[in-house]
Amino acid sequence: MTVLLNDLAAHVDKLLHVRDTPDYPNAINGVQVAHSGPITRLATAVDASELAIRRAVASGANLLLVHHGLFWSGLQPIAGHQYERIRLLFDHDVALYSVHLPLDAHGEFGNSRLLAAELSLPVTDGFAHYQGVACGVQGSSDTPTRELVARVARFSATHGGNAVASAFDADRQTRRWAICSGAGAGGATLDEATALGIDTLIVGEGPHWTAVDAPERGLVIIYAGHYATETLGVTALGEHLSTKFDLPHQFIAAPTGL
Repeated sequence: MTVLLNDLAAHVDKLLHVRDTPDYPNAINGVQVAHSGPITRLATAVDASELAIRRAVASGANLLLVHHGLFWSGLQPIAGHQYERIRLLFDHDVALYSVHLPLDAHGEFGNSRLLAAELSLPVTDGFAHYQGVACGVQGSSDTPTRELVARVARFSATHGGNAVASAFDADRQTRRWAICSGAGAGGATLDEATALGIDTLIVGEGPHWTAVDAPERGLVIIYAGHYATETLGVTALGEHLSTKFDLPHQFIAAPTGL
């Protein structure tokens, strides 16, 4: 099967509702760098870092699909590290497709939904709304919080992360939980959790003040690692595309330490 970039991109655009899902301006969802094609091998990664691009090239891929694209820091000269990333893509004829909140919000491939499944937490509703779109998930349980923290720690350790939790009592139970992958612990997310009666919030990362505020809100926040919590969506999407288009696929591990 000959797979052209435009055809694969059109499929992902439709599957993830890319054009209809709001996102931050610098996300620039869709094809960020084209190539001469056709696609012969697919790689997926969390970030469009130089390391991930080099590893994708070494794998023989000529399409790299990522969650975080090239332009998060906004307009900048094509020089230094940004030049090196783009030069590598051009020199090796590797296309780059990036998809951020449309992936997070997806009912099958969303990072938070997949993380809930990894942690054996049944989802009942959406959470972490951005412009009306739920980027996270929530549900109920009757689980010792220390056990849930241990589950998250095991997951994080196998996906390039190092989980930590805000303070909690040893005998505490988790009854209402929510997950928002990535930079999930912000003011709006904590306010939403408080309003919904969530008692345990699982996120990728968050600022120090969120751990200070957590006990006063009746919350425990488990910080599972930004990178670790966002490995699942691109991997699952890559496996789907591999089957759909009969393409070899490889997830490129490039942990950031965060």
